[in-house]
Amino acid sequence: MAVSIDTVYQRVLVLANKEQRGYITPQEFNLLANHAQMEIFEQYFYDIKQYNRMPGNMQEYSDPLSVLYEKIGEFEVDQDNAWMAGNMAAAGGIMQIPWGQIYKIGTVSVGGNQVEIVNSKDFDAARFSPLTAPTLQRPIGFTGSAGLKVAITENTYATPASGLNMSINYIMRPRGVQWAYVIVNDKPLYNDNISVDFELHSSEETELVYKILKLAGVNLKSPEVVQVGQMMEQSQVQQEKQ
Repeated sequence: MAVSIDTVYQRVLVLANKEQRGYITPQEFNLLANHAQMEIFEQYFYDIKQYNRMPGNMQEYSDPLSVLYEKIGEFEVDQDNAWMAGNMAAAGGIMQIPWGQIYKIGTVSVGGNQVEIVNSKDFDAARFSPLTAPTLQRPIGFTGSAGLKVAITENTYATPASGLNMSINYIMRPRGVQWAYVIVNDKPLYNDNISVDFELHSSEETELVYKILKLAGVNLKSPEVVQVGQMMEQSQVQQEKQ
């Protein structure tokens, strides 16, 4: 379930005590809200590395890794060959990656066989070695700034147009949020029809408020607001890690 951007905005305004410390405009809030959303989203992947080093918790609803995977799972997408053909234009065997949509690639498959993703150096070395040369049953690939390249023989590359069924699994980026409004009596009035809510897990509502409040304090040049946001955020993090 998404987090209501209007609920978060109203809570931030109340906590910032706008009458005494300055007003956070919708434009300013939208910038801060998008920054906070990406900060929380990217932290998921750092936390996974940290929790993987710790002993697991057998309780179904309190294991931190399970909770993180549930939050990330809301952004996991599986796409077929048709989607790849329409969104990943290929040239010279390289498929362009729409990084505006894709945050991290999970798995790629060709003809029902999962592609082993390696770095570009290992990709070139593997293609020309008799022992590691790619086949349709054991394809290899790499991703880089140029895009995604998948080899099924030494010099044959798979693309959506090659006649081979392909699929891709990836983590999509959260879409940009927006508290949209119309002006009524010289004041912004929330417009639910065109506003865009947060796509983060509903449990992140409180952390979003604290992070945005902290950022707003910097913008308002109010150390008191920054301190309140930091204290609330730290308390939230400590509670989650207990």
